[in-house]
This record gives sequence, structure tokens and C-alpha cells, in this order.
Amino acid sequence: MTVHFILSGETLESIAEEINLENPEYLKEFHNTHCAREDFIYDNLVPRKKLLIPDIHKIKEYNSRNDAPFKDLKLNPEIPFHPENLAKIYTVESRETEENELEEKENALSYTVSVKWIRKEENNHIFHLFKNNFFEKSGTMMADLASESIRSLNPVEVRTDDKGRVVFISLTKETTDHFNTIKERLTDLFPDKYAKLYLDEFERVVLDPSLFHSRMKGDIFIKNYFAGIRNSFTKGKSHLAQSIGEENTEIQLQQKVEHSEDHEIILRQNINSHENELDFAGKYILDKDSGLVKEIEISYSISHYGVKNKSFFILKELS
Repeated sequence: MTVHFILSGETLESIAEEINLENPEYLKEFHNTHCAREDFIYDNLVPRKKLLIPDIHKIKEYNSRNDAPFKDLKLNPEIPFHPENLAKIYTVESRETEENELEEKENALSYTVSVKWIRKEENNHIFHLFKNNFFEKSGTMMADLASESIRSLNPVEVRTDDKGRVVFISLTKETTDHFNTIKERLTDLFPDKYAKLYLDEFERVVLDPSLFHSRMKGDIFIKNYFAGIRNSFTKGKSHLAQSIGEENTEIQLQQKVEHSEDHEIILRQNINSHENELDFAGKYILDKDSGLVKEIEISYSISHYGVKNKSFFILKELS
């Protein structure tokens, strides 16, 4: 055996994973069998205290019992993706706060999204998204312009693979063919000089398919609704890449099944990093038979140079 001094933040699970011990309960059992009474482990590990670690032969013996919790089939589901005939409306709430020593600023946006499955082409699914009923707390002219511009593009077309991950985002031919008319209407509604700058950039993005796809991949609804949540599970975990923040910083997430009974699967997500400046928590509720999203709750915070940015995203199925 070896002696390990417990570090802050370590758990039986994290240490067991490092030494390839499948069932972390045996780590506590081994320690309590061999340690002095005053060093017993009852619940949580205490930093700076000793932990007795079994040798590789004992670890192999424990693993041969094949009773690790993560091997439960309920914790390693094959999440389906059967969106055929999907026609759902979701409410979305997105909040951003920025905190520093002097003040706190908040922006809040809510809207509805209609998601409709259109057809299947080989291994790809085609969806149409309609965003409507925008409400932004600030109520500024530029916020109204942004909302009206988004509405003018309905529907946005999203192509996914057979796991529901984004392949390509585009506009319908009807929208691009009539974009001059769309822009003229927006210009009439918003004749301000700053609106003109916005609409010129809007036109550049809309008429460049590659650029439009790139920009829309960062859309908070699209990247969360069509995330890689159906990736394969191994040892009770699955992993996916996600982007967060205004700069769309890519992070690696770990996903576990919290609940898999009746007609729902509940997934919990956290970040694979222990960096103090980044915190992330995600929850998905899926229909067990179709694998389609029913609810999403995501919150994260990023601290940088004394400024803390917090984001909240909530999605709920209406119909």
C-alpha cells in the first residue's frame, strides 16, 4: 500500500479514477481496514489527512468483482434521436450579468422558438426554426432592430447528423432571394444612421452562406438545443465540446445520467477543468423514447481581471 495526503477538492471518486479503481467504495473500505481508528473515513475526505491506497494487485482484485456503480446500464444509455414529425414550441430565457467592484449590469432576453422537423436526407435531419415574441429588458432601439432582423429571417434551416449535432445552418432560398425587400422594410422601420451600419453588416452575413453558418453556430439556442448530448457513454460518463461567452470559448464537458425512469432521462453536465475562473452547471431533460429535448437549464460564470460574467439559459417546452 501507499500513503496519499489528501488535497483540497479531492474525492473518493476522483482518487479512484486516478488509480483505475472502478468502485470508489473499496478505497474507503481498504483505508478503514488498515488505518488507525482516529483516521477513519466516514463521509467526505478531509484535506491534509492521510489516505491509504491499495497496491495494483488489490485494485485488480476489487475490479474483478465487477460491481462498480458506473456499469449500471441505466447510467450508460444509448440516447436515441427520433425527431420525425417534431413540431414543438419552446420558451427561452437568457440572462447575462457583469460584476466588478463598483457595479453590476444585467441584460435579459426572452423569446419563443418553434422547431419543426422537415425531412430526412440520407443521414441528416432538416429542421426549420422560427423565433418570435422577443422581449428585452433594455428596450433600446438597437435591441428592437436586432429582434426584428432575426424575425425577418424566419425560418432558419438547421441540418443535423443522426445524433442531433449541427452540420450546417442556412436560410431558405425564398429568404435570400427576397433579402433586398427585407432590408428595405427594416431600413424604413429603423432610419437611424447607426441602424444603417447594423443592417449593412447584417446583409453581409446573410448573403454569405459560410459566414452565416459560422455566426449562427454561436447562437445560444442552436448550440444548446443541438448539442452533442447523445454522445456515447463509457463508465457512466459521456463527453462533449461546447462554447460559452461572447468569444465562444470552447470548453470540454462531462455528462452523467442523474435519472432514467418512466419517460424521461435527466442529464447533468459539468466542466472537466478545476480552474477557479470558470464554473459551469448544465441540466437536460429528454424524452426517453425520442431523445428530444424537453427542458434545459445552464449556468456558468467566467472571472477575468476582476470582472465576473455570469450567464443563465433556460428552455422549456410549451407544446
